[in-house]
Amino acid sequence: MTDLRITQLDSGLTVATERVPGALSVATGVWVGVGSRDESDRLSGVSHFLEHLLFKGTDTRSAQELARGVDRLGGDFNAFTTKEYTAYYCRLPARHAPFCIELLGDVLCRPALRDDDVHSERAVILEELAMDDESPDDIAHRRFAAALFSGHSLGRDPAGDREHVQAITPDDVREFFERYYRADGMVVAAAGPLEHDEMLAGIELAFAGVRHGGTRPERVAPTLVGPSEAIDDDTEQVHIVMGSRSLARRDPRREALDVVTHVFGGGLSSRLFEEIRERRGLAYAVYSGVSAFADAGAFQMYAGTQPEHADEVQSLLRGELDKLVAEGITDEELDIARGYLTGSFELGLEDTGARMARAGGLLITTGAVRPIDEQVARWAAVDQDAVRDVIRDVLTTEPLVVTVGPTE
Repeated sequence: MTDLRITQLDSGLTVATERVPGALSVATGVWVGVGSRDESDRLSGVSHFLEHLLFKGTDTRSAQELARGVDRLGGDFNAFTTKEYTAYYCRLPARHAPFCIELLGDVLCRPALRDDDVHSERAVILEELAMDDESPDDIAHRRFAAALFSGHSLGRDPAGDREHVQAITPDDVREFFERYYRADGMVVAAAGPLEHDEMLAGIELAFAGVRHGGTRPERVAPTLVGPSEAIDDDTEQVHIVMGSRSLARRDPRREALDVVTHVFGGGLSSRLFEEIRERRGLAYAVYSGVSAFADAGAFQMYAGTQPEHADEVQSLLRGELDKLVAEGITDEELDIARGYLTGSFELGLEDTGARMARAGGLLITTGAVRPIDEQVARWAAVDQDAVRDVIRDVLTTEPLVVTVGPTE
């Protein structure tokens, strides 16, 4: 049994704690409702830049003190930036929960954001971008997103690009922080063996300095889809990404699409894995997946194969998609997918970090946390009628195709 409780402080900050009896750790995270889609064209990459800078120190702690403080207690302190939110989290043994909470409060409320740190961290981010550009499968996925959401900020990579990262100034970062890192746009989530009132008291004290007010970014749904493209690159494989627009985060058909995606390319028993890897040996990595945002989504499939097999693999991907549209899925496939989705979901919530991330992520994106039993029931309730409807609604669009690799 767990006990999830949600409280809104006078500052406007939302706090969620989930008591997990018997757990040995406490995971605490801060979820800020701004990401790369909320940046202006000029400031592309500033969310990710700011994420890096919050680890460079506060008014009272240096970057070295932050790192040593967590290492000394055997913990984990990290962050990540997405298209619609940025998250910072700390996980420590339960007896050190007060330090974990106080540390996050210091970092989120009193970051130093010094000019020198901006300039030094810029070099680190440029190295990160260079590393990503050495990975052709990453390039394929990035170019696919840019084409699928053509001319829209959802098509950008959260890390930004070299040109814009080079141009971001210390004042740009500080102004972005002042505008968006405010109580009304933040959620603090925690999971562990401690009681709600004990956790809440510590969070309220640690975040006493949070800036009040704030509004969520205004968002406009994407419209255009760009053309397919083949990008010539001197690589050992051709990386193929194929797909189409999909469902938004709150669409009631999401669970049916989850089922279809798992049957199609979601696991070792999926059609793509069995046909392209197991039966024909044409790829090591082959899969499909979905991404969901506030007002749009993406369905995509991927395969990496040697150049001489690229046309055949692309034809097989398209053929399997056409077969799915024409014939649907079998009752056995439906049963396997429902069992996998419900079982893996429950197994994934065995640790405090997963519990914390689920509560924080759902609250910052939807404003509520769906009970676990209800989510399991939604997958279990998917039937053949729901499957046929979502296939018709989502997968009958002519797919966009992006390839990266030798073009001859």
